[in-house]
Amino acid sequence: MTDIAPLPRRSRVPAPLRAMRPRQWVKNVLVLAAPVAAGQLFVPAVALATAGAFVAFCLISASIYLINDVRDVEVDRQHPKKRFRPIAAGELRPGTALVLAGVTAVASLALGWFIAPLLAVTLAVYWLLQVGYSVFWKNQPIIDLAMVAAGFLLRAVAGGVASGIPLSQWFLLVASFGSLFMVAGKRYSEMIELGPHAGTRASLARYTASYLRFVWALSCAAVIMSYSLWAFEQAPDAGGITWHALSIAPFTLALLRYAYTIDAGGAGEPEDVVLGDRVLQLLAVVWLIPVAIGVFA
Repeated sequence: MTDIAPLPRRSRVPAPLRAMRPRQWVKNVLVLAAPVAAGQLFVPAVALATAGAFVAFCLISASIYLINDVRDVEVDRQHPKKRFRPIAAGELRPGTALVLAGVTAVASLALGWFIAPLLAVTLAVYWLLQVGYSVFWKNQPIIDLAMVAAGFLLRAVAGGVASGIPLSQWFLLVASFGSLFMVAGKRYSEMIELGPHAGTRASLARYTASYLRFVWALSCAAVIMSYSLWAFEQAPDAGGITWHALSIAPFTLALLRYAYTIDAGGAGEPEDVVLGDRVLQLLAVVWLIPVAIGVFA
């Protein structure tokens, strides 16, 4: 790796913390999915275990981000946005980043084991898959989609194993296809956004825009179908429209809103979409209200 002069700092946040990408920790909110779906989020023991799982995933994902940025430092320096990351910008030494990656990984696994041994196993599987992705599978078409989607899926699974909540088949289907939808949409947006810079992610050269569009569109349809079947199954003897069924409409609209952002090439960073799209946030609230009533009441 060649030495370069540090780029001007763009934030007052310390470089080690920025290198752990705290903005992307919003993805770890997926650990709430299983407790919410089971209606047990406000049970004190479940809430505490879920909060611990969230922290553990923030630590383990920080470890992966650090390792990935060290490996991709030269490529990131050619990227219009990633060149400002602390390691690529010369603000954080690669050796220091790797030490920090080891510390955060050990801390995450220790916390996970303290909460529930199965959570520690889930965290370890996540770490191994993501390191394997960074080292071996990042440039392999299809495999790279599966590895990143598995990361989202394991976040959702972690919320259940942390507190011993059984995971239903519908939950796993929604989580699986939802993960694939986000990942395929991310790749499609990167292809649209980067244009001539697409070479900074080698796997993009092996995809076509039409193929990625097919994957995220198919995944979106599977998510809506799986969620709808779950919703209609919740109160089969209630008669008429249930709160769960009412939640299908805002859920579908939220997915369509996200798909609109994907199609415009703006979903390269999913956390930025979630944090910056007010319409999507409003739809999420409108969806959450009937879900909360149906689950908790």
